[in-house]
Parts: sequence; structure tokens; C-alpha cells
Amino acid sequence: MQKTEAFSAEITKGYTFSGPSFVLGGAMLDGEAIPGLQVKIPLRTMNRHGLIAGATGTGKTKTLQVIAEQLAAHGVPTLLMDIKGDLSGVAMPGAENPKIVERAAKIGVEWKPARNTVEFLTLSEEKGARLRATVSEFGPVLFSRILGLNDTQGGVVAVIFKFCDDHGLPLLDLKDFKKVLQYLGNEGKADIEAEYGQFSAASAATILRKVIELEQQGADRFFGELSFDVQDLCRTDENGRGVMHIVRLTDIQDRPKLFSTFMLQMLAEIYATFPEEGDLDQPKLCIFIDEAHLVFQEATPALMQQMEAIIKLIRSKGIGVFFITQNPVDIPESILAQLGLKVQHALRAFTAKDRKAIKLAAQNYPITQWYKTEDVLTHLGIGEALVSALNEKGIPTPLVHVLVRPPETRMDVLTPAEIDQMVAQSKLARKYNQHIDRRSAYEILSEKIQEVQERTPQKGAATPPRSARQEKSVFEQVLDSPTTRQIGNTIVRELTRGLLGVLGAGGSSTRRRKSNKGWL
Repeated sequence: MQKTEAFSAEITKGYTFSGPSFVLGGAMLDGEAIPGLQVKIPLRTMNRHGLIAGATGTGKTKTLQVIAEQLAAHGVPTLLMDIKGDLSGVAMPGAENPKIVERAAKIGVEWKPARNTVEFLTLSEEKGARLRATVSEFGPVLFSRILGLNDTQGGVVAVIFKFCDDHGLPLLDLKDFKKVLQYLGNEGKADIEAEYGQFSAASAATILRKVIELEQQGADRFFGELSFDVQDLCRTDENGRGVMHIVRLTDIQDRPKLFSTFMLQMLAEIYATFPEEGDLDQPKLCIFIDEAHLVFQEATPALMQQMEAIIKLIRSKGIGVFFITQNPVDIPESILAQLGLKVQHALRAFTAKDRKAIKLAAQNYPITQWYKTEDVLTHLGIGEALVSALNEKGIPTPLVHVLVRPPETRMDVLTPAEIDQMVAQSKLARKYNQHIDRRSAYEILSEKIQEVQERTPQKGAATPPRSARQEKSVFEQVLDSPTTRQIGNTIVRELTRGLLGVLGAGGSSTRRRKSNKGWL
């Protein structure tokens, strides 16, 4: 009894906060839940990021569901990466059953069904509002790193972006970039070398092959217009609940480069466009990345450095990022060190490597007198987890074995008909699913080069003599076109650049996002 009282006193003190918080579950000791001893998470530190880890079938998805719906109840919008396709149930109220009632009673919470306002988003052929970004919004540095280019090839990409900026050629989708690349390697080679230096044909060929590889992973659907405005993620519904945005990614697992491309650009865009907020009582937006290993397994060292920088800096914007994975070792140590909330479900020890991983995982948590962490990690039941968070002063809370509260929303997926109905009613789908293919670099160069070639005499035909000073290059004739000048005058010379491009260039420039409206 004395042990239980001492444990209860420590947990009560460690998990009592002055500001708003939500109940994650009930504290457990020696395998039993202590009645009424609740483990709460302060909203104030939810921008300090987090980790939900554990073996398959241990309850990670339900914990994600609980945290997301509790955030929504407090008016915090969320962005959920649904790779396995099992998160759509958050849109519908749950169904009561005896096990749910029993668990809620042990924790000391009232269970009642709830539903959330949900928007479905998509990168591929899944149903939902389409996520897009223009090539220009990525900037040369991030675009080069996504393609896996070396420094020399990356320099060529930087020249292409500069050339398009200077000459009013919008880079909106991949066909724009390919067209400019092909032009500068052929008809426009003399023009670009005269202005910017040597242009390697071998580098251009390599870059083109890399772009085609990215297209084969479905990136041609992602690059283009209408660009997704990340401010649309920060919305509440008419009842004051935070809107949940679910990115449906069930067909993306075999295309990790597209997924990591999207995540990096999204985080960079959020950081670049959201204002500095300092310490807020609750976050403006929380992002949950399921199957997080897919973000890191294809990342180059350079991209890893940029991801680390983003995670460090984005919390000052009021944004929390949470990684969901099977084992903490899936997350690079430099990222893991930035994660304030850690929810560790059971790990399985089938091999010597598994046992080593469990030992390493145990070292990520505060030392406690109440548990032998390595042993508890292998004996946690379904829906149980070891938890440590940050209190309102940024100090880690005591490690505690938690019986996680049951979700209040449906613990099963929506039917295709239900998803169809929600997408049909979606404001974001109506906004972003329109097809836009405006005149940009591809059309400008294709049409005007054809005009110049039609005016150019065929080989062997007599031509009037012109001095070298009078002779115009193909591109000069393109730029002399009234149509081209008109387009150039309506486009801001410095196209928007993604945050990672700014960082890669030394961080001295201020990113200025070009709105979609400004292009029309």
C-alpha cells in the first residue's frame, strides 16, 4: 500500500499542469491500473514533437487516433498520413461495447461517441483533395536533392532556375523543367553559356534521366497547379473542433521517394509561411507521419540535415510533428533527440538483434524506480504503453506505464461509399481538384521555337547577309515576341523558393511565396 501511495503521489505531481491538457490514459503499477490516477499531456508542449512506437498489433494506430481526436476536441487541427488506410474511422462516432466501457471506467473518464470534421487529401489516385506544388516552389537546392544529384549537377539545376527567373519562364510542372533542360542543351546552349558559363551536356542528360525516374513514381501528379495552400490546414469546424486532414497514401508504400518528397516540401512550406509564434497555450497544427521509416530510408545525408533543421525550427511556429513507427531505431538519433512526447508500445524480442534494439529503446526513457524498462517493453498488453512527455517548463515527466483510453470515434475504416460522400461534400476537393495547365515554360518555348524555325531559311537557301552584331539567337527572337514580353511582364521575376532551397543557399534570402491567384 505504501508503494502504491508513493507511486501515485509521484505521478500526480508529474502529470498535473496549470494550463489545458488532455487525458491519454490511466497509470499502471505491477500490471494493474490505479483507479482514478490519470496521465495527462499538456497542450502547451505538443509543439515539441513526439514519437509513437511499437510492434505491429500493439495499438499504435489507436493511440494516434486518441491523441488526434483529443487535439480536435480542444480546437487543434491535425494532418494525418494514412499509409495503411486505417485512420478514416475518425470521421464517424464509435460504437459502445463492454470492453470500451470497462477500460474507460478503469481510467476514470467518461466515454461517449464523437465524430470529427475530416478532409481527405491525396497525392495519387486515391479519392480526396489533390495535393500539388510547383517546381519553382521547391527551389533548386531541394529539387536537386530529391533527384539525388551531385554538386555539379545541382549547379546546373541552379542555373536553370536562374535562367527561368531572369527570362520570365514559369516552372510549374515537370514537363516545364524537362523542356527548358532540353532547350538549353540544344538550341539555347549558346545563349546560356554566354550568360552563365559552360553547360554540360552529360550533366543535363543525367538530370533528365533522374526527372524521368521521379515521374515513374507518380511525381508528375504532384508537381503542378493548383498549389496547395498550407494555411488551409489550420481550420476549425462550426463546433470549434479542429479539422482533421487525412492524406490517403495506401498506394504510396512502393514509391518512398514521392512520399519523402511530399513530406519535405510540406514541412518546408509550413515553416516558410507560418509566422513565429513563440510559446502558445496549444499548437496551431499537429502533423502525424505514420510508417515514418519511409521518410528516412531514401533520404541522402544532405536531406537528413535539412529534415533535422526543420524539426528544430518548426516548433517556434506552433507546429508539432509526430512520427509513428515500429521501432525507435527507425528514427535517426538527431531527430529522435528533438521528440518531447514518447509513447512506446510493446516490442518483440525474437532475435539477438531484437533484444539489442529493445535495450537501446529503453535508454531513450527517463530512469525510474517503479519499472525495469527493458522487461516492461516486452510485456506490455495491447493498448498499453510506456509514456514520457514534457511538462510546461520543458522538463521530462516521470516514465509511466499507461493504459491508453479507448478512442471515441470508429475503430474501423469507412466504406468506399462513405468516403465518396465526404469527398463530394469537401470544400477543399472542389478547390484543388480542378485541372489547371496554364501557359508556362513548356508552351512558351515549344510554340516560339517552332515559329523561329519556320522563319529560318532551310539549309542551302540564299539568305541576306547580316553582321555578327545584328544576328539574333533563337532565344533572343523568342524573347522579342510580344506574347513572351506580355507573359514576362505579368510574372514576378523571383519565383517562390522552398525553405530548404533557402537554407541550402546560405539562408540569406527571404522567401516570398507566389499565390496561385497571382499566376492567373
